[in-house]
Amino acid sequence: MTTLEQDRAETAAAADRPITGLDRCDSCGAQAYVRVVLSGSELLFCGHHAKKHEAKLRPMAEVWHDETSRLVDAR
Repeated sequence: MTTLEQDRAETAAAADRPITGLDRCDSCGAQAYVRVVLSGSELLFCGHHAKKHEAKLRPMAEVWHDETSRLVDAR
């Protein structure tokens, strides 16, 4: 297995782990609730940025791990 294949396998395995409060959005630094795996690379997004980029990224994503259901409307 090549290094690239190993990296992709590790990223795919990491895509199954829960998103924690330490995971931050790659766009703004807020808490991440969505993990996207594209070509073996991982992107993390808050709910806002996941929604903003979803139409473009979802068709290309190998994994779209969405935990936005954890967000609660505090009204």
